[in-house]
Amino acid sequence: MKKVNIFQSMQWKIIIIMILLLLLAMQVIGSYFAQRLETDLRANFEENIDERLEVLSDNLVKALVKERPEDGTGPTLEADVREIVQLYGRSDAYSQLQVMDRQYRIIGTNTQEEDIGKLTGNSNVRTAIIYDNSTREMQRDQQTGERRLIRIVPLYDNNEPLGAIYLEASMEEVFAQVENINGIFLNGTLIAIFVSTIVGILVARAITKPITEMRRQATIMSRGDFSQKVNVYGTDEIGQLAITFNDMNEKIRLANHTTEEERQKLSSVLSNMSDGVLATNENGQVTLMNEPASLLLAKTFEEIKGESIIDVLQLEDKAIDLMDFQEAGSLTIDFSDDDQLFLIKANFSVVQDESENFTGLITVISDVTEQEKEEKERREFVSNVSHELRTPLTTMRSYLEALTDGAWEDKEIAPQFLEVTQNETERMIRLVNDLLQLSKMDHKEQTMHKERVNVVPFFHHVLDRFEMNKEESVTINRYIPKDSLFLWMDKDKIIQVIDNIISNAIKYSAVDGTIHFRVVKDKQRIRVSIADKGPGIAREKLDKIFDRFYRADKGRSREVGGTGLGLAIAKDIIVSHHGQIWAESMEGKGTTILFTLPLITRKRGAKK
Repeated sequence: MKKVNIFQSMQWKIIIIMILLLLLAMQVIGSYFAQRLETDLRANFEENIDERLEVLSDNLVKALVKERPEDGTGPTLEADVREIVQLYGRSDAYSQLQVMDRQYRIIGTNTQEEDIGKLTGNSNVRTAIIYDNSTREMQRDQQTGERRLIRIVPLYDNNEPLGAIYLEASMEEVFAQVENINGIFLNGTLIAIFVSTIVGILVARAITKPITEMRRQATIMSRGDFSQKVNVYGTDEIGQLAITFNDMNEKIRLANHTTEEERQKLSSVLSNMSDGVLATNENGQVTLMNEPASLLLAKTFEEIKGESIIDVLQLEDKAIDLMDFQEAGSLTIDFSDDDQLFLIKANFSVVQDESENFTGLITVISDVTEQEKEEKERREFVSNVSHELRTPLTTMRSYLEALTDGAWEDKEIAPQFLEVTQNETERMIRLVNDLLQLSKMDHKEQTMHKERVNVVPFFHHVLDRFEMNKEESVTINRYIPKDSLFLWMDKDKIIQVIDNIISNAIKYSAVDGTIHFRVVKDKQRIRVSIADKGPGIAREKLDKIFDRFYRADKGRSREVGGTGLGLAIAKDIIVSHHGQIWAESMEGKGTTILFTLPLITRKRGAKK
């Protein structure tokens, strides 16, 4: 980790901030204090001057209005003014004090006695005497720089002007006091800054120490070590941050552990998946492959690592760009050779980051050879159905044309032609009805009309029908309990199931064959089995006979008119009755179709 410059560290930032805040506070306080101090000192000084001028004015007015003997035996006006000035006008703060009469002559002063009797040249004094206008202003001496307060006070008696007082008072002592106090304040500020610097260092260390420890611990955590904790020095914000940091450390440790577990699970899932998985980087190069993919492609991961997914899946002729795989969705790739059909289906999923940039590709591959075979068989069935429909239609058209051409007049041939036409029509009707019924089952359009049925007489009734219509060479043996067995079922649908199964048994039974119909009560259900002694079904085909459009013996099924839909319809009906249906067979020893149906559960306390 890069070392932090001492002047860029948090500790020094805190110290500098504290000093700046202190300086700012002291500056604001000092400015306010100095301004108020100067204002108060000046106000006090002027107030003191005003009080003295007031006393001086009262005495001077008395002296100016005093009646004096005409023979001049009493004290003169100048003598009285001089005495008053000496008595009330002495002050070190007075730079100059002059008293003028109404003729603007100086009749008293505290400085130069030779100015007495002279006219004043100050126009402000004349204005004050004429208009009774008092003057207050501060001036600075241009030579010495001394700041002085100038006061001109008119002397009046009953609105009659008597003269004026002109006063100059030095204010340097006031400003000297302000500067002295400002100096004291500055020294205090420097001492406060020094003390605050030391305190700031201690405080900054107390604050930054746990942060430094957390930074050090974060560095350790970045290396994958979550075993250590940071020290908690208190319950303040820093202490709470340390506690939160330790909690985060624990959660990251658990998350890391969980991530590792998930990674192992993902690895295990990829290893045990039946489908193959391939992962690529943003350049389409293979970076991951599981064992099933290796088996399907017959290559090891080391052999294809770093190769393009297009080359691995042999997609060069398809000219697909990496960014087009998402739109491609899935592809069926032919890996067949001259000896064996081998088809692989590849599903593509594009991996993007949070900015939706392409970062890789996930490809899931699976063997769809058997599915394609089944689809091929179903397509063949559709072709066969078309053929089955075309054949009777062609036959019917031929016979109807013959009848139209005059064969209907032949009493021997016409009935035969009509019988053939009727048989072919019924054959087409059966095929179309089976297809329509399957379509309705797929779309849930066929409703069940279930009712409470005692299946013992019901099964006998169904078998009696077959006994009336079956060929004499086939025997149906019944094994049905005598006790009543009640079920909720759709009678017509169950009759159709039994008809389909027994019809198949009769079709595939040998001459003078025997069909065994057996009903067994098994806990809360009945199990029905219909067994024949026909050619049987191969083991690998046994699980498919209930699939739609499937025929175990295509040639014989076509001869006897089968469509491969009977058992599929039977399975849908049994499942809709919450039962199960399956087959047991051995080649050359016949086939047994079994199905179960649930009994009506007796309520507790009901009479038997």
